[in-house]
Amino acid sequence: MTHTSKRSKVRHQLFLDADLSEKLEALAAKPGASKSAILADAVAAWLNRRGSHELDDRFGLRLNRISAQLNRIERDSQVLLESLALFVRYQLTVTAPLPEPDQAARAVGRDRFQAFVDQVGRQIAGGDRTLNGRLDEEETR
Repeated sequence: MTHTSKRSKVRHQLFLDADLSEKLEALAAKPGASKSAILADAVAAWLNRRGSHELDDRFGLRLNRISAQLNRIERDSQVLLESLALFVRYQLTVTAPLPEPDQAARAVGRDRFQAFVDQVGRQIAGGDRTLNGRLDEEETR
């Protein structure tokens, strides 16, 4: 009687050391176990472990580096946001509001804000950072 399964099986001839063969015999002697099933499971587990190690070897270092970079970006963003929040709170605390009819003061404010936005754009585009000491050099000129 021939039994066909959905997966085709290929016959292999294996040579094992005597002690390994004895261990395999002992495992196969248990009810419901067979040498073929034990060896197939062992080979599949070994191949799966090896494949995962190859992926870890290939991408692990890169992923660790990217993760460290993302952590630094997150930390820097938190420092930036906290600094901005403290600055805004300080400015709102020490600066008196302008009276409504003072259009000249409001125009000066708009011009100063536009100059600020332009300066930020130039610094970002040029790669300059205020915290790197560039601002001190410009102020001494």
